[in-house]
Amino acid sequence: EVQLQASGGGLVQDGGSLRLSCAASGFIFDDYGVGWFRQVPGKEREGVSCINSSDGSTTYADSVKGRFTISIDIAKNTVYLQMSSLKPEDTAVYLCAAVSGLCEDGMDYWGKGTQVTVSS
Repeated sequence: EVQLQASGGGLVQDGGSLRLSCAASGFIFDDYGVGWFRQVPGKEREGVSCINSSDGSTTYADSVKGRFTISIDIAKNTVYLQMSSLKPEDTAVYLCAAVSGLCEDGMDYWGKGTQVTVSS
């Protein structure tokens, strides 16, 4: 069974940092696009960042460029999202998703989210 498990969320102060993890089971992140998204009640889900395991290419939403870094550890079958200089507007449920192929193909598998709350 394909599963994605996001973890690492929590409560942090404005300007703080967190590292989220997305661990996969049932498949290997080899030749997959793996993305982070965030959801705020009443708003559309937003794509935050994505990484293609085939070549390590990455994309970021303009709102997080320079503050967030996505990375992949194939050996651990885990994708990370290092979030720095966090702002209250980064508060959301963060979800990870994956697709066999490239990020731009659209996501096939979704995990449950992890809550990130940034206090001002």
